[in-house]
Amino acid sequence: MANTKSAAKRARQTPKRTLRNRKVITALKTETKRVSTSFAGTDKAVSRKNYEKLVSELDKAAKRGVIHKNVANRRKSRLAKKIAALA
Repeated sequence: MANTKSAAKRARQTPKRTLRNRKVITALKTETKRVSTSFAGTDKAVSRKNYEKLVSELDKAAKRGVIHKNVANRRKSRLAKKIAALA
């Protein structure tokens, strides 16, 4: 049991935030796999569309503090290189 009001509030907030963060991270992983598998098919338009959606999700996650800004930028950069290599 929490000893202070602030500790009690933290105990209430933490499970909610953990669940929300886990959902976002899971969605990022799924989207990343979708982009990676679209590289196997050589249709660059589909890969580009999936990449743009992933970029949006990464930016939102970084803005909300779910992942670090540099992590989002690194992932975007690595995938952008792979898309450029498809051409």
